[in-house]
Amino acid sequence: MTGFLSTEQIEALKAIDTPTVCNAIEKFDVRGRIEGFCGMDIRCLLPELGSMLGHAITLTVDSTTPGIPRNDSVWYAWLKAMEMSPKPSVLVMRDIGPQPRKSAHIGEVMGTIATRLGVVGIVTDGGVRDILELRQLGFHCFASGLVPSHGNPRLVEVNVAVQIDGVRIRPGDLLHGDANGVTIIPQSIVDQVAKAADQVRARESEVLAYVKRPDFTVDGLF
Repeated sequence: MTGFLSTEQIEALKAIDTPTVCNAIEKFDVRGRIEGFCGMDIRCLLPELGSMLGHAITLTVDSTTPGIPRNDSVWYAWLKAMEMSPKPSVLVMRDIGPQPRKSAHIGEVMGTIATRLGVVGIVTDGGVRDILELRQLGFHCFASGLVPSHGNPRLVEVNVAVQIDGVRIRPGDLLHGDANGVTIIPQSIVDQVAKAADQVRARESEVLAYVKRPDFTVDGLF
């Protein structure tokens, strides 16, 4: 087992695109139709990496307040959180600084450290840098965009609930993301989502097959 999912379950979920995961979640009616997923402000910067799946390691961060020194105890707590988190894991960083659109807390060095500790990607309302090096690491990046400098980076709190693009993400939440964006898979149904996704795909295949038939009609589709 890895966390509360088996290796087979992890691979099954990673093989599904995020829109199909969202459609599968809807079948269980465990949350509102406009809840649990990020919108356009959180962009997939490396869509070629495919689907990301991981348990959230949550932080608040700030790289745009000048003059405040780094708190080494918080950095140590972050390193230990990555070490102890169920695998795979995903960093979730909420930027609370005055200029979050100029922030960057992940680049080549921190990305390499995170990867070494079982982290597969980041979701942040700030930015990232060293995008080519992160691509080489296979490190998924969901962020507002890219910036060249890390400014005055500091980690503020580790393992606290955070809001990213209006979505509340708690430590340990299971995140799924791809070129289309990021969603939370509710833990109450996590072991049922892959099967439900197969059902969604089967139904969609039936509809698409009919639409492509020579005798397709609106009445027949309806």
